[in-house]
Amino acid sequence: MLRHIRQAGPVPRIELADRTGISRATVTTITAELLSHGLIEEVARTDSSPDSRRGRPRVDLRIRGKAHLLAGMKLSDRKLSLVLMDFAGAELAELETRMPASTQSPGQLATEIGAALDRLTAQADRTLADLSGIGVGIAGVVEAARGFVYWSPSLSDRNIPLGALLSDHLGIPVFVDNDANLVAVAEQGFGLGRGRDDFIVVTIESGVGLGLVIGGTLYRGTRGCGAEFGHTKVHFEGALCRCGQRGCLEAYVADYALLREALTVPGAGDPGAGTEARMQALLSAARAGDASARSILDRSGRVFAMGLANLVNIFDPDLIILAGEQMQFDHLYADAVIEAMRRSIVQVDKPPPEVVIHKWGNLMWARGAAAYALDQVTDLALAGMADNAG
Repeated sequence: MLRHIRQAGPVPRIELADRTGISRATVTTITAELLSHGLIEEVARTDSSPDSRRGRPRVDLRIRGKAHLLAGMKLSDRKLSLVLMDFAGAELAELETRMPASTQSPGQLATEIGAALDRLTAQADRTLADLSGIGVGIAGVVEAARGFVYWSPSLSDRNIPLGALLSDHLGIPVFVDNDANLVAVAEQGFGLGRGRDDFIVVTIESGVGLGLVIGGTLYRGTRGCGAEFGHTKVHFEGALCRCGQRGCLEAYVADYALLREALTVPGAGDPGAGTEARMQALLSAARAGDASARSILDRSGRVFAMGLANLVNIFDPDLIILAGEQMQFDHLYADAVIEAMRRSIVQVDKPPPEVVIHKWGNLMWARGAAAYALDQVTDLALAGMADNAG
């Protein structure tokens, strides 16, 4: 019921009965309980018809924003991106801050996150203690159900119960998921995936991620390790990936992989320059006719096209969204790459999947993490109501 109100609200009780197929009497009982727990509120209907001015004032129901306060964050390289959101989904504050290192110990990361949350909540004249839940998006192999990180480039250690560690450190429930999954959550909730039951989000950042929505539901796999597109194998005993294995797609497509090969390209091979500056130098050199730079980017595009074609042949999605800050570099979504993908998919008498580019920044990833926390806190609130009723 709560999710129907969130999706449709403000909404009258009679419409909730129609939407859910539940009797009006039962809707009245359930919404009365939600009202008593402060999760929803009544608002006067904005109706100017003559009938609305007669008799008892008519009211609608909507989510009560003040019921809970949530935060969402995205970890990327040396940056933390955070948003603060109320229970109705309204954004109250945002923050981006630098971290001292791209890879940290779990304890160091917890300290950095706590300090950033203090700054974020202060913007809305709130404190860390006011939060009901925090969503965290992190690159790597994550089992979301228990917030367990098998491996992440952001952590110096493997096999970390990050959700529990952060919850203990902050004193607040923390919900951890792969960052690409949370991009898919954001796209489904308020992005290009709205109204689509089957779509794929491929994220291009310092690595390559995948969020997969099938039948309107995010797919994670039985161990939480599903949809690891960047670590699908494209070359037997191939290039070394930062995950420790060889031949992963990411080892031919990610920025660190390209720059590893660009040591002889002017500007791109300068370790003292930042990653973005080196990538720009690599692209500029390729456009200027540098044979080495052109060869690096061409191979990256061919591998990426092959990977996309494999996704289409396996899942047959309606839509492919290429997303992330690194989409400012156009070598992976050039017309030639997309056309190469289309040539490699199973050909039937129907058009291929639509491919769209969504050049959003890290704050949009953080909004997906906040939306994830919102869902989890909603479940906790409803479970608490059930326990009290029992």
